[in-house]
Amino acid sequence: MVKLCLEIKAELENVTDLVPASENTFEYFFQVKCNSCHEVHPKYVGVNRTDEAEVSGGKNATANFVWRCGSCKRESSAKFDEKARTTAYSADANGQFAPLLTIECRGLEFVGFDPRGIWSCVGLETGTKFPEVDLGEGEWVDYDEKAQLPVGVSAVESRWRRA
Repeated sequence: MVKLCLEIKAELENVTDLVPASENTFEYFFQVKCNSCHEVHPKYVGVNRTDEAEVSGGKNATANFVWRCGSCKRESSAKFDEKARTTAYSADANGQFAPLLTIECRGLEFVGFDPRGIWSCVGLETGTKFPEVDLGEGEWVDYDEKAQLPVGVSAVESRWRRA
């Protein structure tokens, strides 16, 4: 088993605390690599904290993601680290990598992340809530009426490291 930490980096304009809008129902999209044959799955796979599937061969073992490699047919699994909740990306980290989540992997590794989906953030100066930040196009822009300033999230990047 290996624990992987997903770190993200983004350019935040007049906002802070970027986080998935609903931690329990948010669908994370990861690119997966088999640790047996080192084949990288050609498509991103969806994983969320509420999905649970039985791991074959395990005694009542479950995981949030169970996957059988298309090349070598080995089964692998991944489970979100319940002790480490999702961490909001703050304005303090603007333009630098910061941890988002930790996930335990058995027989696979995640090698990519697609930030599509609905996120939320708050206005840096006013605390105005922006509950529907759609990063499907890779960036988001809006306007904070209270601060009379444009707000946005762009240049989202990610990397995986051992936790």
